[in-house]
Amino acid sequence: MVDFSGFYKKTRQERIDILSNARQISLESQEIIKTDTNLPETIAGKMVENHLGTFALPFSVLPDIVVDNMHYSVPMVTEEPSVVAAASLGAKIIAKSGGFITTVHNRLMIGQVALYDVADTSAACFSISQKKAELLEMANAAHPSILKRGGGAQDLTVEEKGEFLIVYLHVDVQEAMGANMLNNMLEAIKEPLEELSQGQSLMAILSNYATESLVTASCQVSISTLNIKQDLAKEIAQKISLASQLAQVDPYRATTHNKGIFNGIDAVLLATGNDWRATEAGSHAWACQKDHYRGLSTWTIEEDALVGSLTLPLPVATVGGSIGLNPKVQVVFDILGHPSSKELASIIASCGLSQNFAALRALVTTGIQQGHMKLHAKSLAMLAGATGNEIDIIATQLRQEKHSNLETAQNLLFNLRNKK
Repeated sequence: MVDFSGFYKKTRQERIDILSNARQISLESQEIIKTDTNLPETIAGKMVENHLGTFALPFSVLPDIVVDNMHYSVPMVTEEPSVVAAASLGAKIIAKSGGFITTVHNRLMIGQVALYDVADTSAACFSISQKKAELLEMANAAHPSILKRGGGAQDLTVEEKGEFLIVYLHVDVQEAMGANMLNNMLEAIKEPLEELSQGQSLMAILSNYATESLVTASCQVSISTLNIKQDLAKEIAQKISLASQLAQVDPYRATTHNKGIFNGIDAVLLATGNDWRATEAGSHAWACQKDHYRGLSTWTIEEDALVGSLTLPLPVATVGGSIGLNPKVQVVFDILGHPSSKELASIIASCGLSQNFAALRALVTTGIQQGHMKLHAKSLAMLAGATGNEIDIIATQLRQEKHSNLETAQNLLFNLRNKK
């Protein structure tokens, strides 16, 4: 097993070398990282309308996380200073107790054809159910290549909701994102559904509420690992459990609780070229299943362990969309070891729970600002105009100041330069 101790203290080149050796990264990927190759204009200019250029964000890595007894290094793309540090710390602590265990409950995407002006909904439901097998065949005929890969339309259900009769198509999209695939299938069965229902189709579109792509990540953290002093360790565990309960009863806290989870999840989704907007929308809907918006994760005390669990929809992909176009995304999958879509979902969910654990631990002990502002100090130094060695000097001085803000950073930089 590779020792990543002090990884954050290494130089950029040393980190690249350690990671390359630890995860057997290809020479091509190493070169892309070293030269910091950006998305070429020839590709970027064709991906979106009104292209002007590319917009860069820091590309970092969580050096080691244990998921289902496997060690991974997880690339993360984020601008927030404390995200990578928090996820890394959480993963390190949880690894001492065996790491994360995950369950991928299913991986089907759902699309819908919404019908209206249906005179007899009972008759329509019966007619559609009688033709279910034929409708599934029509859907698969619209995208036959997915059948060769072991996927395709699996089920079709009908529900009456208000003035609409909604037909849901459940599709195994294999490793793909599946949006175009699903939409093609829905278009293929739209007219037959109108005939069978004697109604009108309002729309045929996939849903981002991926309730059949649920993933659960869980862990058991030995309370003794939370602090050298066992009375303090128990207190920390109890407070984390209470913080979890707070997120279940108060939507104001739940919103920030879940934002912390997505600090980790979104950073990996961005790095892997996945649709973070779709995942957020579906997960926030999932958080509203009951009477009000709740925290997505729970933490409870069971005997001598703090037990964490996170379940959410994660319909992630390893092919399709920008995944195949962006050279950096290909490097990301190289670092990850080219996981399947299900393995990737497990890794991402674990990163979210790791981030959540670190945030709650900080909140109930030293407070969230201490660690955040420590890492934010370099950003403030650069905003103040510091360059080169000045950045670390000003950042160090800022951490010792009562008020760590831009004005203080500017004053410190002024004094530093006047001493020269």
